[in-house]
Amino acid sequence: MSKHLYFLGIGGTLMGSLAQLAKQMGFGVSGSDGAIYAPMSDQLQQAGITTFEGFDPSQLEPAPDEIIIGNAGLPRGNEAVEYILERNLNYTSGAEWLGREVMRDRWVLAVAGTHGKTTTASMLTWILDQAGLNPGYLIGGAPNNFPHSARLGDGPFFVVEADEYDTSYFDRRSKFVHYRPRTLIINNLEYDHADIFDDVSAIQAQFHLLLRTIPSGGLVLAPSESDYVSEVLHMGCWSPVARIGDKPPRKPVDQDNGEHWSIKQTGNSSAFEVLLNNKSLGSISWSLKGAHNRSNALNAIAASRHAGVPVDIAIAALNDFSGVKRRMEVIYEDAHTTIYDDFAHHPTAIRTTLQGLRDHASADEIIAIIEPRTHTMSLGALQGELVTCCAAADQVIWFRGNNIKWDLHQLASNSVIDARVEDDIKTLIKNLLALPTPSGERRRHLVIMSNGAFGGIYKEITAQFRAQAKT
Repeated sequence: MSKHLYFLGIGGTLMGSLAQLAKQMGFGVSGSDGAIYAPMSDQLQQAGITTFEGFDPSQLEPAPDEIIIGNAGLPRGNEAVEYILERNLNYTSGAEWLGREVMRDRWVLAVAGTHGKTTTASMLTWILDQAGLNPGYLIGGAPNNFPHSARLGDGPFFVVEADEYDTSYFDRRSKFVHYRPRTLIINNLEYDHADIFDDVSAIQAQFHLLLRTIPSGGLVLAPSESDYVSEVLHMGCWSPVARIGDKPPRKPVDQDNGEHWSIKQTGNSSAFEVLLNNKSLGSISWSLKGAHNRSNALNAIAASRHAGVPVDIAIAALNDFSGVKRRMEVIYEDAHTTIYDDFAHHPTAIRTTLQGLRDHASADEIIAIIEPRTHTMSLGALQGELVTCCAAADQVIWFRGNNIKWDLHQLASNSVIDARVEDDIKTLIKNLLALPTPSGERRRHLVIMSNGAFGGIYKEITAQFRAQAKT
């Protein structure tokens, strides 16, 4: 009889994906969460996994063989957590279970950093898949090239999105210290997660722990111009380091292996050449926008090369890469308006995403509609950066949700572009519908940016724009 695993917090992206992997491995799987929404609810149902809403301890009877506890909304005091501790039931964290049960004997390719993890991990998985390697993967989003956010795979390789957020209420280390990668991508490093990190040095300390897990025969891919990443490397690195960026590293380390990946822009903003030590290895032309996505591509190509994939195969795969849901995903388009759903969760992500759109549509009107929903932004920790992060747009609308702890009106008054604050979604949509039609060939781009549900705005705004287009 197979072991029974119970996932507490199964509705989250990580925990729901882990539950699906456990099911593929032959475990009996069930779990619960406060509320379980689509698409994860659909994926769990399709996998034949029994789920419960709420944390009634009776769901843990008879006792499962092991309980995997998530880190979202499951602190001490939660009735299920207290039940588990009082009865000394066998439990662990999701990240520790993943590292121990799924990735222990695999070649792990981990994608870490403040921004771009989901997109880069999706690119890397797609490259390995197109090379015929059937990798396992766990991605914190919904890649358009795959039907699910996780799969076990039957090859030696496993791609994981390596999150720096803490592991659980009983393990305050970052999740990624459990993963033991052989190939590590560090996309970037900035201050984030103000609810658990006091400053950027606290985040750097966790990245240093991650570096300590990389074998000497592994590879670290690091940006050439990030001082924060270079400072982490200087804390101690025992693996070769290859660099990503247009310039040589500002602060080289002894482990730099001499490989420098960069791009050469060709023709338009969606086409570029891939360069290794200034030698062109091929060209990519795709629908993705922005310098950040070009950097993501270099990381994915270099990481797959470390795993043995020829660069020409990697480039060919990325020419067919179709992106990730909620990363500048077009959710509505008519003769003069395009509406995007974007996950931007940090001022830098907002800035690079809007600049990428501006580079692609230089004469068009761009309106950013932003819900500052993350713990970091809702606490007001990055207000200074938010003042300027929308400079590439023509206008920004800040949405004040119930979680905001500071004055958005002050942010709007200090903004470097036209800015206003809204706190009602119906009014927000009504005002957008009332905007005059752009003149001539000029288009209007409405970029909705949030890492959450944004009060259901996506379904409502597309429905109303469709209805208006029919009148």
